[in-house]
Amino acid sequence: MLRNPIQLRLEKLEPWQHITFMAALVERMYPNYAVFCQQTEFSDPQAFRQILDSVWEILTVKSAKIDFERQLEKLEELIPSEEEYELYLTYPAIDACISLSTLLHMLLDRDLMLESVLKISQQSVATVCHLELAQNDIEVTDNNQKEIESVCMEWDVQWAIFRALKDCESRDIELIKGIRTELREEGVSNLGLSLG
Repeated sequence: MLRNPIQLRLEKLEPWQHITFMAALVERMYPNYAVFCQQTEFSDPQAFRQILDSVWEILTVKSAKIDFERQLEKLEELIPSEEEYELYLTYPAIDACISLSTLLHMLLDRDLMLESVLKISQQSVATVCHLELAQNDIEVTDNNQKEIESVCMEWDVQWAIFRALKDCESRDIELIKGIRTELREEGVSNLGLSLG
């Protein structure tokens, strides 16, 4: 687990800010999953997209009623098996599924909130570190992480999302929609993959 001051700061956020932060990080992992699906025809990435959209909906639509147990069941069918595919992208696709699963479990049990937000923050960084190891044979540690551009960029994005959220005293639906739209329109994952 890499250390970063953001971990202590995240603890101070409100529940809606935690959920938005987690949804934003999963949104950034989505292109990894979608590109994996395109390359393997494993499943329709829209199924993952719809589950993630249900999380955004609970944040932005007051009357939204969503059965997150059912969403978890749907997600189970979307997780690729690393034994089945010899493609590197299988791992980031699995990471995206694990993070979405963590988010859904937390929505079913709010006591998992803080543990989950830290877990997804770490998972997103771990996906980047894993690629560094695979591509450049560099093991990322607390000591060398500041020298590795991809890892610094990942922390920078997490900080940017955190800063946008922390200045809000009450749930700001326009802000939440703005974060979602920006990430979606950018369409670039934490590994720099895009849906273009």
